[in-house]
Amino acid sequence: MKTELLIITALESELKRAALPQGVGIVYSGIGKINATLTTLKAIQELQPKRILNFGTVGKVNPHLHGLLEIARVIQRDMHTEPLAPRGRTPFCPRPPEYLSMGGEHLCGTGDSFVTAHDPWLHEQKVDVVDMELFAIAAVAHDLGVPWQSFKYITDDANEDSGNDWQEKVHHGQELFLDKLKDVLKF
Repeated sequence: MKTELLIITALESELKRAALPQGVGIVYSGIGKINATLTTLKAIQELQPKRILNFGTVGKVNPHLHGLLEIARVIQRDMHTEPLAPRGRTPFCPRPPEYLSMGGEHLCGTGDSFVTAHDPWLHEQKVDVVDMELFAIAAVAHDLGVPWQSFKYITDDANEDSGNDWQEKVHHGQELFLDKLKDVLKF
């Protein structure tokens, strides 16, 4: 089965399959970069989408943001290999340290940890929001030549209350994303 547009979301609690318009494919990756990598690779091979749309939840680093955001760029926030390479870069790797989407204006930092405290490096890099899957999705899409976009709903302030806030708000972004999806489907 092939699809024009494939949505990749970590969890069904973020976006229900039944809420999607007819003909729009979705896969659930699970949490984290390894799960997102494997799911994205398999989905691209099987479904051969012309475009990937990622939707998910994020914690905010930039205190001025709220609601649903479109992500322009994504970097890896948890690659710590100094002195072999600066934070965020994989040493001895020819792949880019950041990936650019089809639109947006915000920077997402992806890592395999739930951010619950201030991290000066995130502010130095001007990271707006943090998640746990987008860098992996973007890397696979880039390697396989599939354009991607990402929309993220802010659930928490990336602080000590983040776990509780996320659990309370994980499903709050669905309607905002479905409205955005109508616009995406027009093109």
